[in-house]
Amino acid sequence: MKRPSTNKTAGMLFLVVLLLLSAAVPILFWSRSGQTGVALHNWDYAWDSSRGDSASAAALPDGQWEHMREGGSRPQAPGNATGAWLRFTLPADAVGDALLLGKLYGSELKVYVDQKLIYAAGENEGYNGRKVIIPLPETAASKQVYVWSSGGDKGFGLEGKARFGSYKQLLTIYVKEDLMDMVIGSAMLFIAVALLVCLLCLRQEIFAGGYWLTVVIFSYGGVLITYSSFMPILMKSHGRSIEIINDVALFVLLPAFTIFFGHNFAQGPKSLLPWFRRFQVTYSAAGLLLLVFNVISSYQLDPIYKPISTNILGVLMIVQFMYLLYLALIHAYKGSTEAFVFSAGFTVFSAMLVSEVALYFYTGGLYHLIWWKWGMVVFTLSLIAVVGRKMALNFRQTVKYSRELEQFNNELQRSEKMEIISELAASVAHEVRNPLQVTRGFLQLLGQRSGKKEKEYLQLAMEELDRASGIITDFLTFAKPGMDTVDVFDVGGELRHVTGVLMPLANLQGGSVQLKLADGLHVKGSASKFKQAFINLIKNSIESLGEEGLITVTAWKSGEYILVSVVDNGEGMKASELARLGEPYYSNKTKGTGLGLMVTFRIVEAMNGSIAFKSKKGEGTEVIVKLPASDNL
Repeated sequence: MKRPSTNKTAGMLFLVVLLLLSAAVPILFWSRSGQTGVALHNWDYAWDSSRGDSASAAALPDGQWEHMREGGSRPQAPGNATGAWLRFTLPADAVGDALLLGKLYGSELKVYVDQKLIYAAGENEGYNGRKVIIPLPETAASKQVYVWSSGGDKGFGLEGKARFGSYKQLLTIYVKEDLMDMVIGSAMLFIAVALLVCLLCLRQEIFAGGYWLTVVIFSYGGVLITYSSFMPILMKSHGRSIEIINDVALFVLLPAFTIFFGHNFAQGPKSLLPWFRRFQVTYSAAGLLLLVFNVISSYQLDPIYKPISTNILGVLMIVQFMYLLYLALIHAYKGSTEAFVFSAGFTVFSAMLVSEVALYFYTGGLYHLIWWKWGMVVFTLSLIAVVGRKMALNFRQTVKYSRELEQFNNELQRSEKMEIISELAASVAHEVRNPLQVTRGFLQLLGQRSGKKEKEYLQLAMEELDRASGIITDFLTFAKPGMDTVDVFDVGGELRHVTGVLMPLANLQGGSVQLKLADGLHVKGSASKFKQAFINLIKNSIESLGEEGLITVTAWKSGEYILVSVVDNGEGMKASELARLGEPYYSNKTKGTGLGLMVTFRIVEAMNGSIAFKSKKGEGTEVIVKLPASDNL
């Protein structure tokens, strides 16, 4: 479906406004998020080789403690160090019972207050850069808290921020920033599985690009789940396995996303998208292969693999998103509704992501990216909407083709039946007409020599023979509706002649006929056949009238066609009766044969026209005959 060209500017303006609003959301919430707890901007650290003995840490002179500020990177540990001590001095004027640490590294953790162990985590926890919330005694304010971390394949220590405050408030931050990753990621995986089940029940051409959409959503879910700080809690010491899952999801996501885009948006012969897609597939395949070798070699290839799976892949992702957004905006400007929906979802996602990345660098790495995942949800919904719309359009097209095929089959069956009936009608009419004429002649001779009473009977017999002859004439017209004499005639003049003939019959029924005819209406065909067709139609209307009935005959020109309408306020017909009009020998009149309407259909068809009926029981019937105008033949 094409969007109206007058809405192109409005559509582009809407995308710009959506972009600005989406970019403003993270900034707005960030500016209001710093009122929970008290930020600890400074702390001290010292290297340890005593396996977390709090007495030895407390006995260390101030000269062995190094000062560290919030947002700074972790210092490199000396070779003999087995752990790191972190010393936090809690503010005296603050009230709190918990400490929230961001990006804590190590596999073992101990926390002391007044040289008493208040929190401990075993060697299999594997923090490796995730947050941890530590409950403290209510009397911890103004005291020093010693945190010891050790082990882990990424070293130990703290990198990021620390906050002291109410456990309930800090837990809210902890859950909001990390648990939602698990929830949204799990929802993505569920949606992908549900779509896959639907795909297995549908033909591929109905759900174009559906399998690639499933791969995209599944990869999104994998990225979100492995991004969450809750995954190390669930998988304990398998921190490296989480990284592998995250890398595989990213390597699969990027080419799958490009392939999905190509499936749903047609590209010109000069498009760079096929080349870009091949490059992405090659890069992802090489990255996955290098990942396998890195795992086999016990991660000895990390110096080569890390840049490929992080820095270079990140740049490639940015280039991909910008290029696909550019293509989508072009399609949206050209009027593609699917591209407009795609662009809207992608705009929300990219704006939130860019805004959060800017905040991340502005805060020196202290900002925790939250809103990009919700942007991803919006974008995923837009992808589902695009595919769903494609599916709906394909389904409607299939239904349309099915109806057209059914109509074609019905027309074919009707034509075959009409062919058989026509041949039979012509044969019977020719064989019966001659004997009827001979019989009528003998009855006329007998009438000349008969008495008055006998003449009455003979006259009734001849009237019945004439009625039979009329039926045979209808048979012949139905069998061979071809125009005897084809000429251009005036529709208005012929309709006036027909109504003049039938007006007495209408008056006997207590009704009248009203004409509304435009001037200059001409068609090409047989005037006699035309009159015969409308005599049948108007006569049927007259027979349906009650007292004070009215028949209105209207003729006008519309484009390349002449339209004639016959409307009555008679008894009307049911929908079941209306559907059978034109069938051979169907009539809703007691003594009707159905031949009159059959003949009318055949005459209109022979004149390259069409006939349509509208009726409602108790209200009347309207017949509209559509014929080509003579100047367009």
